[in-house]
Amino acid sequence: MGTILCEHCTAACCRYLAIPLDKPRTARDYDDIRWYLMHEGILVFVEEGDWYIQFSTRCKNLAADNRCGIYDTRPDICREYEPGDCDYAGGTYGYQHIFTHARQVEEFYEQRTGKRLAPLRRSPRRRRSRTSGSGLALHVLA
Repeated sequence: MGTILCEHCTAACCRYLAIPLDKPRTARDYDDIRWYLMHEGILVFVEEGDWYIQFSTRCKNLAADNRCGIYDTRPDICREYEPGDCDYAGGTYGYQHIFTHARQVEEFYEQRTGKRLAPLRRSPRRRRSRTSGSGLALHVLA
């Protein structure tokens, strides 16, 4: 008799979230991505030309058995997740690029532009907001 895939799942899809980023165009944009990657649990990837920042973080509704504790009232994004996309089932990602360390972004920038990505000088203690295409405001203490 067959088993249900979810009985073996470690809920990999419930242990991160990925948010779209604006495609970097300037040295400042790439420098910001370097900064993101200097934080624990962060990676940046490019998929089908779109840039994303991924946060490794566990869903608060994930039960001890790795099942959804609010299954009947879960958000639409969870409902739209298809078994074929399942991380456990070996779903593959079409990453064009994946960055886990700041140095990788520096090398990527240097390959693209032929220029070294040097740290940019910013006015101390000035707050600025950057809004991604998704409307996510990233507050950077520059």
